[in-house]
Amino acid sequence: MNKLKVVIAGGGSTYTPGIISALLSHIERFPMEEIRLYDNDPIRNEDMQLIIEQLLKEQNHPEIKLIAEEDPKTAFAGADFVFSQIRVGGLKMREQDEKIPLKYGLVGQETCGLGGFAYGLRSIKGLLEIVGYVQEYAPSAWILNYTNPETLVGEAIRRVYPGIKMINVCDMTISIEETIAENYNYDRKNWVPTYFGLNHYGWYTEIYDKSLERDVMPEIIEKMQEKAMGVAEFNEGDQTWAEAFKMMSTIVEYFPDYIPNNYLEYYLFPDLVVEKTDKDYTRANMVMEGRERNTKEMARKIRAGETENVLNFNFGEHGNYIVDIATSLLNDEHRRFMVITPNRGSIPNLREDAVVEVPAYIGATGIEPIALDPINDFHKGLMEAQVAAEKLLVDAYFEQSYQKALQAFTLNQSVNSAYVAKQVLDEMIEANKGYWPELN
Repeated sequence: MNKLKVVIAGGGSTYTPGIISALLSHIERFPMEEIRLYDNDPIRNEDMQLIIEQLLKEQNHPEIKLIAEEDPKTAFAGADFVFSQIRVGGLKMREQDEKIPLKYGLVGQETCGLGGFAYGLRSIKGLLEIVGYVQEYAPSAWILNYTNPETLVGEAIRRVYPGIKMINVCDMTISIEETIAENYNYDRKNWVPTYFGLNHYGWYTEIYDKSLERDVMPEIIEKMQEKAMGVAEFNEGDQTWAEAFKMMSTIVEYFPDYIPNNYLEYYLFPDLVVEKTDKDYTRANMVMEGRERNTKEMARKIRAGETENVLNFNFGEHGNYIVDIATSLLNDEHRRFMVITPNRGSIPNLREDAVVEVPAYIGATGIEPIALDPINDFHKGLMEAQVAAEKLLVDAYFEQSYQKALQAFTLNQSVNSAYVAKQVLDEMIEANKGYWPELN
């Protein structure tokens, strides 16, 4: 098997070590000769280069060439795989995404609500740029995308590059499954889950356990009703995640048919979320003082010549998931994953052109989504409204339409007033100058 050239777009991200650690742990199935870190922030990229160099030394991989690059031609030319995890505007703009809606009594979150829409308008431009570079310099490469909000960017990319070799994936379902399994003593590796929805907006309908030879979802729902979940080991000590997984039990109490994605709290209980959120210190601030500071400290120690026990990160399945997909593509393994893809009948009674998150098998030719049963009116109604809002927002981007952006903001399922939607939109336009298209 030929050795591969791999690009990490958004190479300075604090999640890069997780992806590269996973790549190295799969080196026999995914042999590499070169890793390229591409980022438009040279300081972050240089810090990450130091960290990954140390990681390669510790894991004894002198055969892998590592470069950090800002020039797109050098970064992408001849690449075989591109892992995209860009954050346009960085954490400073994430902070605005969270705090502006909170000023007006709305959910402030990076991928959900109006913060997610603000992030989406920035991400579309950035990801279109990345995809353009790949088309120009490495047209045969597969793009595996982690860039959020995934249904929004997936819709936008599909409109411009309908035949692109790109798979959009989110590891949140894996985090949910790991957390459930750890709390209630199951082995997730035995599970064949069935799930439907949008990105960060979906439900499990079945979790078949191969070792137990039965659907364990009914008993998991009972356990969630009896005892709220705690965090898994990889989120240990994180109070935000502790509250999020505790809230899953509340959602199940109200709607006990399915297991929800924990992000549904932002749409089903936005008032409760806002009530408990510190409007002056949001998740962005926590990340800046946590993962970002930790990454800076690792790079500082390496620069100072320290080498013993300097690497300090734990990302659970974040890196493994996207790498497992890459190996399934490369080796035609036809393994099953949750992917974000145009519906095209997977959910038979939902509009064909919705971008949905559903199970699919992945092999050398790409994804093969499975056919699901029709969904009920409650879930269909929630999804159709959100799909329409997301499509209006993508329209607003390409048409530079203020009116469609306002319609999208008003229809977002975390918003209950057009008046407030307009106030938030107008303030976000000012905050996102240079990132969003000019809306007329």
